[in-house]
Amino acid sequence: MNGPTGVSAHVDTFCRDNLPPQEQWPEFIWEMPELDYPAQINAGAELLDAGIARGWGERPCVSDATGDVAWTYNELRQWADRFARHLVHRRGLVPGNRVLIHSFNNPWMVAAWFGVIRAGGVAVSVMPLLRSRELRTIIDKAQIQFALCDGRLRHEDELAVAGEFPLDSWGPSDSPDLAAELADDDEPFTPVATAADDVAMLAFTSGTTGQPKAAAHFHREILAATDTNNALLQPTADDIFCGSPPLAFTYGLGGLLLFPLRVGASTVLTETPGPALLEAIARHRCTFCFTAPTAYRAMLDGIEDLDLSSLRQCMSAGETLPRSTWEAFHEATGLKLVDGIGSTEMLHVFISAVGDDIRPGATGRPIPGYRVEVLDDSGAPTPVGEVGRLAVKGPTGCLYLADERQSVYVENGWNVTGDAYSKDEDGYFHFHARADDMIISAGYNIAAPEVEESVMNHPAVLECAVVGVPDEARTSIVKAYVVLKEGYEAGDAMATEIKNHVKADIAPYKYPRAVEFLDALPRTGTGKVQRFKLRERG
Repeated sequence: MNGPTGVSAHVDTFCRDNLPPQEQWPEFIWEMPELDYPAQINAGAELLDAGIARGWGERPCVSDATGDVAWTYNELRQWADRFARHLVHRRGLVPGNRVLIHSFNNPWMVAAWFGVIRAGGVAVSVMPLLRSRELRTIIDKAQIQFALCDGRLRHEDELAVAGEFPLDSWGPSDSPDLAAELADDDEPFTPVATAADDVAMLAFTSGTTGQPKAAAHFHREILAATDTNNALLQPTADDIFCGSPPLAFTYGLGGLLLFPLRVGASTVLTETPGPALLEAIARHRCTFCFTAPTAYRAMLDGIEDLDLSSLRQCMSAGETLPRSTWEAFHEATGLKLVDGIGSTEMLHVFISAVGDDIRPGATGRPIPGYRVEVLDDSGAPTPVGEVGRLAVKGPTGCLYLADERQSVYVENGWNVTGDAYSKDEDGYFHFHARADDMIISAGYNIAAPEVEESVMNHPAVLECAVVGVPDEARTSIVKAYVVLKEGYEAGDAMATEIKNHVKADIAPYKYPRAVEFLDALPRTGTGKVQRFKLRERG
């Protein structure tokens, strides 16, 4: 099902006009009966109105970590409709217009996102840490026509928007507070009857390789990513979700908003990672947590001081989950971290495992609704145990907006993610490296994540990223960029100690022949290490 499934509501056809040609689309598959959505459906209405119709209106829905702002499902819908009415009646939005949303994780951002979707607009959420130059790149690529932002970020948005289109903000700033202006607006708003395959959102990739790409996703994909992941995770209406990924990151959007609201659960939003997340879990008795491996490792330092016994599922994605982190977290909490791999292009996770199906060291198996293969360079499936290119098909898929890189990601209907994987006899998929993280040195293939995990096992190391750098004699050498824990001194002696540690831990040819110490690793707004910047350092 690659073509339109309903009558488009988009008056502004920019997104549809700039999708890839049909022959470059991935194959979408709809094998689960639960994914048989109507031809006309608005994800913002389905996630709120349908739940309220089931009797969830007065259930807790979304709150901030402090509890100062806490809304029921009815209250969130009311606020979302206030944003929608403002955009349509005051600003002149027509279906298909793109709206920039720039905010920290808080209920107001949720209301803004739902307001855009319910109005038939296209939501373009961006990371709170982005600066005006980065925002301008997104504005130009997506041809943004309206902007909504947290008042604390307004300065950067004003520089980026440069007065070219309306910019509204809520919260502290020198400009009017949109939330205060809308507080008494209780007129009803009827969600736009969008087609199931009208574009609902543009998700910009996090820029780990440089220039970001805009991945377009339909209303039906938002619902499909939710329903397939919930089929695996099995949340209930009594669950309380929390986590640290920005809502502008599709991992955060799904785990902190879409998944809980689909089942009548509630979500607690924290604006900053680290201790704030631990405190939110303890205070609100959260049961589901979504964050990255780096955050779970950081949690271990303060985990004994707080009561986290309410947790029952902890999901990890966004970067490789080292086995050492999995084991340390399990030992400290008794919980088995749920590993998963997803991508902005696929919208959310498509390989994972829960409960007794978890095998430490393996990512898992395809979640319901997805097919996954490991392909060789010719596009044929590899034998069991052989490393190849990870490829996936499902009800979501890669559709880059006006980007020639579409033909790289999609191959013969498969979404080829750029990850090196193998599959075992039981159908479990094992991560080896990002395709661009496989280092060839003196004829050896060396997976950077394996070296990183070995370096991380050294007691002095807080963080590590490994890349290949050019070398005349060996083609490339392995170089480790290391952040040390407090109390340890960087220098030649420590570098030698780390090298010797790795030699003793894994095959000696894999050890980092160069070690450089940094105060911090370069990261995207989602927390992913920007290895291309490390490669540029050489």
